[in-house]
Amino acid sequence: MAQQATRKQVDPKAALKISVKPLGPQQAVIDSLSRAVEANPAIQRYLRDTRHRLLSFDLLEPSLEVKGKKLPPPPDRFCATFYDYTNHRVIRGSGKIATPKKLEVAEFSDQPVPTADEFREAVEVLREHSDFAEHFRAKRIVAYQAMPPLVPIELPDGRTQRTIAVGLRPASPLHEATHEIVGVNLSNQQVVRFPNRAPGSSFAGGSLCGPIAAGGATTSGFVAGQAWITVTQGNTVLWKFLAVRPAATRGAGLSTNGTGIELRFVDYRGKRVLYRAHVPILNVKYDNNACGPYRDWQNQEGVLQANGTDPVPGFRLCTSPATTILDTGSDGGNFLGVAIYVQGQEVVLVSQMHAGWYRYVSEWRLASDGTIRPRFGFSAISSSCVCNVHHHHAYWRFDFDIGTAGNNQVREFNDPCLPGFCPSNWHDKTFEIMRPRDPARKRKWKVENLSTHDAYEIIPGPHDGVATASPDWPFGEGDVWILRYHGNEIDDGVVATGPPYEAGIGPWVNGESIKGQDVVIWYGAHFTHDVQGEPPGVHGHKVGPDLKLVKW
Repeated sequence: MAQQATRKQVDPKAALKISVKPLGPQQAVIDSLSRAVEANPAIQRYLRDTRHRLLSFDLLEPSLEVKGKKLPPPPDRFCATFYDYTNHRVIRGSGKIATPKKLEVAEFSDQPVPTADEFREAVEVLREHSDFAEHFRAKRIVAYQAMPPLVPIELPDGRTQRTIAVGLRPASPLHEATHEIVGVNLSNQQVVRFPNRAPGSSFAGGSLCGPIAAGGATTSGFVAGQAWITVTQGNTVLWKFLAVRPAATRGAGLSTNGTGIELRFVDYRGKRVLYRAHVPILNVKYDNNACGPYRDWQNQEGVLQANGTDPVPGFRLCTSPATTILDTGSDGGNFLGVAIYVQGQEVVLVSQMHAGWYRYVSEWRLASDGTIRPRFGFSAISSSCVCNVHHHHAYWRFDFDIGTAGNNQVREFNDPCLPGFCPSNWHDKTFEIMRPRDPARKRKWKVENLSTHDAYEIIPGPHDGVATASPDWPFGEGDVWILRYHGNEIDDGVVATGPPYEAGIGPWVNGESIKGQDVVIWYGAHFTHDVQGEPPGVHGHKVGPDLKLVKW
C-alpha cells in the first residue's frame, strides 16, 4: 500500500532528472598504472630490447561472477596487454590496483583486435611504400579499416605475424586509383598484397556502398568507464543502475569482445529488475559467402554528436538528443562515450561503435512507467563487401532478478494457445529450453517472482526477425534461450574475428530446472541489411524487444 501511495504522489508529466556519479578508479589512476606496469621489471624481462606496444589496459572483475546480497565492490584488478612485434607474441601482466608492483606475467599467441594506433602505423607504412606513396600525396586514395581486421600469416611454430588489414579506396569516382585491401606486417613493416585485391574472406571491387567515413577518433580501452545513474521524477527515485561504457566492457569477469553499453543492478522504484543486461555476442553472415562471415567486437567506441556537459568522464548529459550515423548518415561527432538525455518520459543512453567498416549503435531507453527498450543499430561506411546483402545477429543477455536473484519463473504466452495447454494462453517453462519467436501466435515471455508476483514481459520487436526464416539459417542460431543462471556463462568465449563465427549459446541448454530459480534470458535479433536497397535518408536500422512492467 505504501508503494501505491507513493506512486499517486508523482506527477506523471513531471520532468525526469538525471544524476551521474563515478564508480571505480578514475582516469588519472589508470594512466599512472599503465605507465608503471610497462616499466615494471617483471614486464621488462619479456619486452626489453624489443619493439612493442601496450594494446590495452583493462580493469578486471572476478573471472567467475558470484552474486551476493550486497553490491560487489569496484574493480580492484587490472590486465595490461602488450604486443611484442620482435618475437610475435602477446605479453599480459595482471595484478591488483593496490599493489601494482606484484605482477603475474605470461606470454600468449593470440591476436587481439588491432588498436587505432596500430592502424595509424600501418597507414604510415603505406604512405611511404613505393606502390602507394604518390597516390597518397596526390590524395587519390583514402585508407579505411577493413574486415577482417587482421590477415593471418602463420609461422611454422604456431606464432602469427601481426598483419593489419587496410582498405585503400579511390578518394572520389573521378580518380582512377585501384580499390584494394592490403596487409601491413607490423613486425617487419612489409606490405602484403593479394591476387584478388583482398584477403580471401573480404572483397574490394569497383562498387562502393555506404557513407564516407568521417575519420573521427575511437577508443577501446585505457578508460575509466563506470557510473551510477539515478533518474528521479519529483521526489521519487524511478531508476537507479550502474552503466558501463562500451570501451570498459572487455576483460575478465566482463566479456571477451565487449558488450556495447552494459547496465547492471537495474532497480525500478527501489526493487531489482535486472542484475545485468548487455550484448555479449554479435556476428554477420553474407549471402553466398560474398564476404566473411565475421564475429564482431562491441568495445571500440567511435564519436557521435552530443552536446552537453560531462559530470563523469565518458558520460555526457545532453541538452538535446544525441545523433549517430543512423540519424544523419555520418559517423562523425564530438564525443566518445555514453550520451544520456531525456526524451519525453524516457531516459536514453546511446553510444556509437566501430568494427572495421561496420558502425553499430548501442541504445537503452528507460521510461517513467518502468518499460525498458534495449535497442541495437546496424550501419556501415563506404566499402565493397557491404554492397552485398548480409545478415546481422545481435544477442542480448538479460539476467533478470525480479525482486530476488532466485525464486523467479518464466512463462510463455501464445495466441492462439498451444495444443495441450488450451484454453490458457500462458504456460510455465520448467526446464532450460530454446524457443523461436512466433509472430503468428503473438508469442512473448514473462519473468515473474513466485512470491510477490512482480513481473516483466519480454515483447519481441516487430523487426527482430525469426532465425529459422532468415536466409542465412542456421547461422543465426536461434531467437530465445531460457537458462538457469551460471556465473561462467557471460559469453561463449570466442575471440572477435573468429573462428568459430556462430553464437555458441545452444550448449548451455542441458535440461536444468528453471522453476523458482535464478533465470537468464538470451534474446537474439536478426536484421537483413541491404545497403543498396535503403531508401534515401535511411542509413541502417535498429532492432530490439520491449521489457514491459506488468506488476510491481
